[in-house]
Amino acid sequence: MHRRTATICLVVALSGLSCTSTPAERRKPSSTATASANVARNLTASDFNAHVAELKKRLPSKDFTIVVQPPFVVIGDGPAEEVRRRADDTVKWTVDKLKQDYFTEDPKEILDIWLFKDAESYANNAQLLFNALPATPYGYYSPKDKALIMNIGTGGGTLVHEIVHPFMEANFPACPPWLNEGMGSLYEHVGEENGHIYGYVNWRLPGLQKAIRAGNLTSFEKLMALDANAFYGDHSGVNYAQSRYLCYYLQQKGLLVKFYKDFHAQQKTDPTGFQTLKRTLGESDMIDFQRRWEKFVLALRQQ
Repeated sequence: MHRRTATICLVVALSGLSCTSTPAERRKPSSTATASANVARNLTASDFNAHVAELKKRLPSKDFTIVVQPPFVVIGDGPAEEVRRRADDTVKWTVDKLKQDYFTEDPKEILDIWLFKDAESYANNAQLLFNALPATPYGYYSPKDKALIMNIGTGGGTLVHEIVHPFMEANFPACPPWLNEGMGSLYEHVGEENGHIYGYVNWRLPGLQKAIRAGNLTSFEKLMALDANAFYGDHSGVNYAQSRYLCYYLQQKGLLVKFYKDFHAQQKTDPTGFQTLKRTLGESDMIDFQRRWEKFVLALRQQ
C-alpha cells in the first residue's frame, strides 16, 4: 500500500503513556497522552486510556507495543516501530478508505488488533490469551473476544480482510456471507487507485478458474442465498473465490460502491442482494451473465 497522510495516535509503552505524531515513518514522543481526534463515535480518550490500562495487565510479556488507532487498539510483539507503522499504514489507511466509500458507522466498542510476529507467537499467544488454537495460519476476527487475532508474519492482506468484518457488522448487520467475505477477500491484495481502495487479482484466482473449467460453480442466485452454515461448509474455498471475483468484476466496471449502497438500502426487500445485482448490472438473464463473467475470470492472470 502507498504512503498517504500523517495521523496522530496514542502510542503506549510498557513504562507508561506517551502521545506520538506520525509524519511519514518517524515519530517523536511527547509528554501528554491524548488519543486521535478521529476517535470512534461515543468513545472518548478516557475510554481508550482505561482500555489500555486493562490491556497492559494481560500482556504476555514486555515485548509488546500498544498503539491506539480508533476504533481499534493495536498490540504487537514485533519491533515497536513496525507495530506503529502497521497501525498507521495498514489499520488507519484501511479504515479511512473503507469509510470513504462504504461505511458511515464505527464499531460501537473498542476492538483489539493483536499482531503476533510469527507463527509460533500467534499459536502460543492465541492459546494463552483466548484459550483457542487458531483454525487458520493467517488470522481471524473473533466477535466474542472483541479482537482481530493475526499472524502478521504472513503479511498484511489478512489484516485488511478482517478489518472489513467489524465494519460490516456495525453498518450492515444483515449482510449475507457472500458479500461479507467477498468484500473482505477482495481487499486481501489491496492498494489505492485514483484515491480509493482497490482490490487486485490474488491467490484465490487459480482455484476459481479450476472450478469454472470443471463446471463446479453454483449459480449466483444460489451462492447469494447461502446461509452461514452452507457458505462456510465443504465448498467454502470456492464460495469465497466466487464471491470475491464477483465483487472484483463489479469493481472493474465501476459498480461495486453503487451496488453496496443500493443493496444496503434495499436489504429488507432483497435480503440476498440478487435482485439488486441484476438491476446494477442491467441484466435480465443471469445465467447468460454468469457465462460471460466466467470468461472474464478465465482471462485474468495472477499478479
